[in-house]
Amino acid sequence: MKHFDETATRAPLAFERLVPALRSAFAAEAQVPPRHVHTIETAGADGAACKGTVLIMPAWSDAGFLGIKTINIFPGNGAHGLPGLHATYVLYDARTGVPLAMMDGNEITARRTAAASALGASFLARKDARRLLVLGTGRIARMLPAAHASVRPIDEVWVWNHRPEGAEALAAQWRAEGWNARAAIDLEAAVRGHADIVSCATLAAAPLVRGDWLAPGSHLDLIGSFTPAMRETDEHCFAGARTFVDTPEALQKSGDLLDAMAAGTLRAQDIQGTLAELCRGERTGRSSDEERTVFKAVGSALEDLTAATLVWHAAASPA
Repeated sequence: MKHFDETATRAPLAFERLVPALRSAFAAEAQVPPRHVHTIETAGADGAACKGTVLIMPAWSDAGFLGIKTINIFPGNGAHGLPGLHATYVLYDARTGVPLAMMDGNEITARRTAAASALGASFLARKDARRLLVLGTGRIARMLPAAHASVRPIDEVWVWNHRPEGAEALAAQWRAEGWNARAAIDLEAAVRGHADIVSCATLAAAPLVRGDWLAPGSHLDLIGSFTPAMRETDEHCFAGARTFVDTPEALQKSGDLLDAMAAGTLRAQDIQGTLAELCRGERTGRSSDEERTVFKAVGSALEDLTAATLVWHAAASPA
């Protein structure tokens, strides 16, 4: 079995390559069973309760690959200077079950999540969208400018975080990488004045973005929350917007959607389509520059399998 560390996993996953690969994967057929979700509760060294979530996400395709990702999410890790997410990915031969490779699951998760965000924006953000506001400073958030710039002419990036020093540090990092980036101190002002695309990549349990802040023509991208207890928006974000999801599973997993449906600002039948339907041309994305759009993703094992397959093929056929 081959082993791919973080660097080797990252190398073949440039967004200019990964986003089109995801588009092809969603348009094709694959087997993606529902994820297994387990809650972990333990006592920390100081006696305080530590709570996390374990996800087990399998997928396989006719191309002959089976992949299983195990992902551990512990939102309290930030207080200890640790990432909130840790993952491993194992790729198998789908015809024999033979293990082929162990890959860096953190890198696969972050890059495929950012790529799916950009794929959604390729259908739903205005063609001239250039100002991106990112909420969050974690591994996924850090990749969003590059991901979105692969599908839209992004030339201005803002970042907000509940810890202002984190936003300042990430903005400085982005500037060093060549981005026109600034930290946003006032979230409401940033949403109202600086955002063609608002991309939320947090582990928030309470709403951050309010519906009355969002301008006509804006695109709201929600890729952080993935359980009914998590939410990044209030229920008014969905009122008057055309809402799309990555997979139907979002209607059961997303606290943002569940809250909006409970409040009556969104009905299940109001969902305009999934990524697969958009990629197959079965549903229409943005239809005017004035309409407001929302994309809610909870993640799909198909995305992980697509990324892992790219890594495998790149190793088998080096340039």
